Amino acid sequence: MSRLIYSYLVSLDGYVADKDGGFGWARPDEEVLAFINALEAPIRSYLYGRRMYEMMKGWELDPQYAAMSDGSADFAKIWSAAEKIVYSTSLHDIATTKTRLKSSFDADEIRRLKMDAPTDIAIGGATLAAHALKAGLVDEIHAFIAPIIVGGGLAMFPPDLRLSLTLTDERRFQNGMTFVRYDVHTPY
Repeated sequence: MSRLIYSYLVSLDGYVADKDGGFGWARPDEEVLAFINALEAPIRSYLYGRRMYEMMKGWELDPQYAAMSDGSADFAKIWSAAEKIVYSTSLHDIATTKTRLKSSFDADEIRRLKMDAPTDIAIGGATLAAHALKAGLVDEIHAFIAPIIVGGGLAMFPPDLRLSLTLTDERRFQNGMTFVRYDVHTPY
């Protein structure tokens, strides 16, 4: 059975985007990006909400993303090669290859996907991940903590969520970011 992994770049106070929707403060440098690429390379399936998909599709559609650096080029290849499922009620078509559109979150469908997938699955987008977390579907959390407090915005976790976690890995980076990996134990 594959594992569902929720991975995000997040502020120290727990936000994936600030009050203005910005997240440039969490941009990974080459050291962090190389580490992210090593984690993402085995992933063959991504689950996204609409906003996360809209942001991520540039990795396939905009050559400038890959042109930023060698690490960016590597990530663009990893992302483009993976299957993607986008959950949205407002999107009516998809611009990227290997991408399916679903109109609603279905916990049972994701359980089946986890049973059948040959590799681990990544979930992105705080709103979509909140549904998966509440349904007990997330097996692992990866947080790349940026050394900044933004004071509000889109939280990485919903306010009413309670989880029991076990720290399984951690790493510090030269730019001040810290990576932590937790196994999720449900129920709390």
